Amino acid sequence: MVKASKAEVHPVVADFIDFLNASPTAFHAVDEAKRRLKHAGYEQVFEREDWNLKEGGKYFFTRNYSTIIAFAIGQKYTAGNGFHIVGAHTDSPCLKLKPSSKVSKGGFLEVAVQTYGGGLWHTWFDRDLSVAGRVIVKRNIDDAPSYSHELVRIHEPILRVPTLAIHLDRGSNDGFKVNTQSHLLPVLATAIKAEVNRQGDPNEKCMTTTNGDQKSGKDQKAAEGGDSDNKKHHLLLLELLASKLGCEPEEICDFELQLCDTQPSVVAGVEKEFIFSGRLDNLCMSFCSLKALLDGTTSEESLQDETGVRMVALFDHEEVGSNSAQGAGSPVMLDAFSRITSSLSAHGSKASLEKVIQRSFLVSADMAHCLHPNYMDKHEDNHQPKMHSGLVIKNNANQRYATNAVTSFIFREIAKKHKIPVQDFVVRNDMGCGSTIGPILASGVGIRTVDVGAPQLSMHSIREMCGVDDVIYSYEHLKAYFEDFTNLDSQIKVDF
Repeated sequence: MVKASKAEVHPVVADFIDFLNASPTAFHAVDEAKRRLKHAGYEQVFEREDWNLKEGGKYFFTRNYSTIIAFAIGQKYTAGNGFHIVGAHTDSPCLKLKPSSKVSKGGFLEVAVQTYGGGLWHTWFDRDLSVAGRVIVKRNIDDAPSYSHELVRIHEPILRVPTLAIHLDRGSNDGFKVNTQSHLLPVLATAIKAEVNRQGDPNEKCMTTTNGDQKSGKDQKAAEGGDSDNKKHHLLLLELLASKLGCEPEEICDFELQLCDTQPSVVAGVEKEFIFSGRLDNLCMSFCSLKALLDGTTSEESLQDETGVRMVALFDHEEVGSNSAQGAGSPVMLDAFSRITSSLSAHGSKASLEKVIQRSFLVSADMAHCLHPNYMDKHEDNHQPKMHSGLVIKNNANQRYATNAVTSFIFREIAKKHKIPVQDFVVRNDMGCGSTIGPILASGVGIRTVDVGAPQLSMHSIREMCGVDDVIYSYEHLKAYFEDFTNLDSQIKVDF
């Protein structure tokens, strides 16, 4: 095991930083994963089309462009053999723009947002923010309308959620409680500057409303029944998006945008031992699982003795319960099992999907809670995950995590063979326990599952932190799992 040092950044960590900075949203994370998969020789297949797969082949598909599933088929695979999977998620708590985001108050132009997931919302105040996501754009191709899904990202800081000065709220340090409806509106611009910057356009004369706010000529036209997009969103925002997309504002049909921090992800700390970043939960596990799959299938020999299918499944909507067409609660992974098995069944014979599931194994990889030095009483005495100490195996008797003795042993035995450290976590009896995609897939599919994750601090903050060594340990542990599971599983007897 080679640890990162102060003098240099380990290449796995440097690659992770690049992945983070390319992935402000779930859409961008899938786009970056797709780029890496194609570069590694993986072939894209599409759910709307037939699949013609072969032993030794490497493939991937996306759903909603926010979930991506990649798989490599062993050269000795026969229909009915198992799948060896790492599951993670692409989404993180954030603020998403409302369908009608246009707000004008007190001479300011603001953007209405809704909370997504269980974020630490006070951390979003006084940050330099921007927007990113996907836009549905109308294009004219050969004089015929075409509607495309296009990703967009504004790198410049254009938004800010300002806090109230302590002089106007003397009790704020005694416990600041965020009203997510009224306090979290980011400021986009002042109405007066929007007016001044449009003075050159004779159609952009601003009109003052009865409450002292101002509307541009185009905004006034929208209010009178003109362009509906301008009525729902500030024209300033639409024009900025259009300039990035190379289209006109009126060609923007709809969008899914979220606020994002403009501060880049970095390796930090006096010993360069930490990563400071947003979205570590759960892009860290998404990256480590993807890189483990890619690096373990680079050569032709890497799959020559594999009898199963190695798979990475990165789902959307974990932070809000996974109940969507592209979440872990959907049949997307089971659909993949069925289609892969059917495509590779010899002479039209149909392998039993139930048998496939019982021969399969899932590592549910989602970040874990590191021991906090300022709140040590929040951890159970005998289960205190530390940074630089490897992946954490999560246990919960009430099945908030899907780990059991068998699945924990398998994951721990792989670590032991490769001399990779591993830790344990169980929540205190007097505290509630979070959950993951693990129990959802274990109960919905019937697959053996272990819940694991790298330790981190500030989970669900706009700016989180983890240890660089744990990124390396996670990558190496998951890579070893892909390479060793088939042989280890053949030695384990449970239901006999």
